[in-house]
Amino acid sequence: MTEGEVIPVLGDALQWYFVRNPGAAFSMIADMTWILTIVAAAVIVVIVVLARRITSPLWALVFGLVLGGALGNLFDRLFREPSFGQGHVVDFISTPWMMPAIYNVADIGVVVGMCLFVLLTILDVGLDGRRGRSKQTDDTDAKTEV
Repeated sequence: MTEGEVIPVLGDALQWYFVRNPGAAFSMIADMTWILTIVAAAVIVVIVVLARRITSPLWALVFGLVLGGALGNLFDRLFREPSFGQGHVVDFISTPWMMPAIYNVADIGVVVGMCLFVLLTILDVGLDGRRGRSKQTDDTDAKTEV
């Protein structure tokens, strides 16, 4: 594909639309690509450090999706033009009926992973898979104070 080319896959519902994105979602902070490179590297380090504490398959899925997405986009930032650490991410998936954005598989991993992150946090699921950990901690603190 050439940059800017559109190939209908499922009519207007799904299209391949090749663009290079220097910024974050919707090309925000396009002039600060190096910051996105640092953030992606930091996210990867945090996930690798936390990985040993994860015993829940759901949390492993969350961190796996975010890690995969961060690695995919970081690879583009490091090794694509225009320069090392400031490369443009290749986006190619367009769903105009859903949102006016063009994204890639790594972006899908990050978004789905973060949605699951929010859901597991709201449901109070710990990294070990047990629910109600903060309530148990509050009960233990209350008994200690009495």
